[in-house]
Amino acid sequence: MRNARGIIGAAALMLVAFAAGWALAREPYPKITPLLAANTTVIGEPIAYPDGSARVTAAVVALKPGEETGWHTHGLPLYAYMLEGELTVDYGQFGTRTYKTGDNFMEAISAAHNGRNTGAGPMRVLAVYIGADGKANAIPASAPR
Repeated sequence: MRNARGIIGAAALMLVAFAAGWALAREPYPKITPLLAANTTVIGEPIAYPDGSARVTAAVVALKPGEETGWHTHGLPLYAYMLEGELTVDYGQFGTRTYKTGDNFMEAISAAHNGRNTGAGPMRVLAVYIGADGKANAIPASAPR
């Protein structure tokens, strides 16, 4: 009798463990937190994909305090996520915007712009270029007048 109780107890314990494991396995994945959904850039340009075979390039752009990107355009969509620091971008006639750690945005495509690290420490931004084979991710440009 004692042995039967032990077997029943062990079986019950295994059943509970199995049920708990099954319940945990059925838990949904962690919720997704959307960062950005956009059909225009930060200055209101419509987002359009370039012609050609798709090529997505992810890069970390780093600037020291006071360092600048130089005036440029992209000619293709660019998603940016601020990993660290502060970046102030001059969009010429479209004004100036400052981005800080955790901010994200769709960068201007055709409008010339210049980014500058205006923080006290390093600035790092994850840049995801949504381009095509043969298309430059950045194109040097003149400062707007």
